[in-house]
Amino acid sequence: MTDVHVHLAALPDADNGCIISPKMMRSLKFRLFAWKLGLDPSRPAEANAAYVERLLRELHRSERVGKAVLLAMDGVYESDGKLDLTRTDFLISNRYVLEVAKHHPERFLAGVSINPQRRDAIEELERCVEAGAALVKVLPNTQRFDPSDRRYLPFYQALAKHHMPLLSHVGFEFSLIGKDQSAGDPKWLRVALEEGACVIAAHSCSLGLFFPEPYFKVLIEFIQRYPHFYADTSALTLPNRVRTLFLLRRYPELHDRLIFGTDYPLPVFSYPSLGKGYWKSAEARSPFDRQAMVLDSLGVQYKDFSSLRNNIGS
Repeated sequence: MTDVHVHLAALPDADNGCIISPKMMRSLKFRLFAWKLGLDPSRPAEANAAYVERLLRELHRSERVGKAVLLAMDGVYESDGKLDLTRTDFLISNRYVLEVAKHHPERFLAGVSINPQRRDAIEELERCVEAGAALVKVLPNTQRFDPSDRRYLPFYQALAKHHMPLLSHVGFEFSLIGKDQSAGDPKWLRVALEEGACVIAAHSCSLGLFFPEPYFKVLIEFIQRYPHFYADTSALTLPNRVRTLFLLRRYPELHDRLIFGTDYPLPVFSYPSLGKGYWKSAEARSPFDRQAMVLDSLGVQYKDFSSLRNNIGS
């Protein structure tokens, strides 16, 4: 099985095209992340290699998941479509993601990131398609764009033309520096869907603020209305999103549109599991297996990303 939502982290090094702002480098989140993963920011080449090797080990020990879609992260762009370095705190380049995936084709697929605000968005999409990208990931909250802006219609049409899924963050963003949290409203994705693009809503449309889940109604509506709308299961064991996981238990008719994902390297918790499922998932050697076990214990079914790719490519 393939995990559709795995982040590739990297420090700027040589010509990998990645960016981390001084502000983010100084942040407590970044320092805790580096400490937890045992990465030395002063030695970027070694840290980048160590992150990839750690992920490869996690996939090797997993009994349920053998591949991962590695996600890039585009930056913020000015109104003229140029990269705005003053407002871009974190950028994982498409070049780097494609390179890592190419070196480990048995384990990785490339999930590139293209902010539709960039002036060469369609050209970059075509380049990435040619290079073998599996999907396009966006995080509107941090990348500061409105997914419902009709200026992006040609980009969405190009996604549909190339049968390229669009994986979009939904809800509040906490891991990176969020800018416009309203951009996480899944209703803004309707424009892309109307243009025929296949859309995967991350986190099953969870708001990410613990118990209020106003976007769950949108999840139901979009699944009923758009045959090319999907949602992933990433981050649903986190306390601020777990209510959506329990809501999904009550709507088995939605499960056919759920795609397996974790949001690695964010943690996967066992506590949502029921009964004996808790102990089994707690003992899992891999976070990928733990995610699958939690979902299984709750009766939340899901599909592999490969089945979605086959459907939209046919």
